[in-house]
Amino acid sequence: MKNIVPKLIEELKNIKVAIFDLDGVVYKEKTLISGVNRIIQDLKDLSVKVVYNSNNSTITRQMYVEKLNNLNIESTFSDFYTSASITSQEITKIKKHANIFIIGEIGLKEELKAFGHHVVENPSINDYQEIDFVIVGLDFHFNYNTLMIAQRCILEGKAQFYATNADTTLPVINGLKPGAGVMVNAVKTCTGRSPIKIFGKPQPDGINLIIKDLKIKPDQAIIFGDRLETDIIAGNRAGIKTAMVLTGITTKKMMEDLESRIDFLDKNMIPDFVFNSLNEIFSD
Repeated sequence: MKNIVPKLIEELKNIKVAIFDLDGVVYKEKTLISGVNRIIQDLKDLSVKVVYNSNNSTITRQMYVEKLNNLNIESTFSDFYTSASITSQEITKIKKHANIFIIGEIGLKEELKAFGHHVVENPSINDYQEIDFVIVGLDFHFNYNTLMIAQRCILEGKAQFYATNADTTLPVINGLKPGAGVMVNAVKTCTGRSPIKIFGKPQPDGINLIIKDLKIKPDQAIIFGDRLETDIIAGNRAGIKTAMVLTGITTKKMMEDLESRIDFLDKNMIPDFVFNSLNEIFSD
């Protein structure tokens, strides 16, 4: 068994739950980031509960289970708190059995359906008035027609505009791809309206839900993320420990630049710990 590195022993000895972001922290696309499966198992061996809080709304929680299992990481459906599942749960509090037009992928669609909502795929001009919500997430098939429908549902109908997250980029093996924020900003631009709420990080909704579900105190949890403006802010807003991992969006150079601007930044952007990789969490 490996031990938590000396400088973290006192800080992390009371940690009961480790929250991991996925893209850029556990994997990039379909490729495991080296050693992460071993690190996660080491934490579990120390009786630390491991869960996942991702802004990526494109796949279902069961699909995430299968994806991690293929990367030799055992998980269950209830381990995942995605922006799609969080959005669906919160929208249901506003209105049950709603008619919803989405810009997004199967993950968002299936989560909303599971909560009893009707996802309207291609509403006609006569149906715009019947749409209760337009919800925008990452959409790999984003096009002019879906943007036009979203615009009309909001401006010509009664639809309220919400979003799963506003990440501008998505980390992949060879760099970056556009994130959900691109689609959110497109709708914002053509309607002149901002989302009523964005449910994913940096909002702490998902982390607060984890704390509630697992019946722990905030100081008993830590989040490992690769984005200062989402993962770290969300963790700090929720009052948990925060750890930046430099395997995704945020780079060592960006952290060095952060230090020079620290007096001018939102203090919630400052992590408690910074790791070049998750392998640094443990030492022989």
